[in-house]
Amino acid sequence: MTIDEKDLLNSILASLNRIDYIKPEDIPNIDLYMDQVTTFMNKELAETRRYPDDKILTKTMINNYTKNNLLPAPDRKKYTKEHLLTLIFIYYFKGILSIHDIQHLLNPITDRYFSKKGNLDLTAIYEEVFGLEKDEADMLAKDITRKFNTSSHTFPDAPQEERENLQLFAFLCMLSFDVYVKRMLIEKIIDAKLTKKTEEKGKKSVKENRKNK
Repeated sequence: MTIDEKDLLNSILASLNRIDYIKPEDIPNIDLYMDQVTTFMNKELAETRRYPDDKILTKTMINNYTKNNLLPAPDRKKYTKEHLLTLIFIYYFKGILSIHDIQHLLNPITDRYFSKKGNLDLTAIYEEVFGLEKDEADMLAKDITRKFNTSSHTFPDAPQEERENLQLFAFLCMLSFDVYVKRMLIEKIIDAKLTKKTEEKGKKSVKENRKNK
């Protein structure tokens, strides 16, 4: 590939180093109204926008999340720190998963740990999960570099004026395949959990019916 593509790779790797998440201590410990929630989220996650006018979170989105049982309802129109943590999870998941899948992924967590007192609450789970980000980003940078180097050796017999675009296409295909496989894996795990839950519910129902006879 040309120097321009290498500059692009360096830019991508540099952006990985700048990836950060909203620290729990940066989230207000006071309850917020919806306008304050959208303002906070749009400010704190501004760097993740693709385009400057993209909206991270809107009132309509929040209402839809609540209607779809993704987000617990606010208490007298006020949202807690745990509401914001849940919204952050939803924001990242919705880039790769359907609302249906996010619901089945998050509901067991929010049902058990939302507003729970003790050492293992939603804040602790958030800190543990997002604390893995640094190591994951380092491994991702190495993997992206490997894919770039591999793709730069493809299409050796193509004309020079075509090789550059073909190699870039190969690089993007490798990245896309990685995303596709991981998304498929997530979906299969979610489906397997749902199947197991349905089977267990069916067995319990059969036992109760026999008991009542």
